[in-house]
Amino acid sequence: MSRKGNCLDNAAMERFFAILKSELFYLKQKHFECIEQPQAAIGQYIDDYNHELKTRARYCTGLRL
Repeated sequence: MSRKGNCLDNAAMERFFAILKSELFYLKQKHFECIEQPQAAIGQYIDDYNHELKTRARYCTGLRL
């Protein structure tokens, strides 16, 4: 457990959510009609993000990740 006010352990998730919001919502200016559409879009984004990390990891050494 982290102490209150220690932001360093959330840095990876904060970065991911910032990228998600900027790429999925702000840059594309998407407008969704119902709640299922953004849920599906976020799920697809997470799948693509993870697939990209796995693809990159295959071609890089551990030091370059």
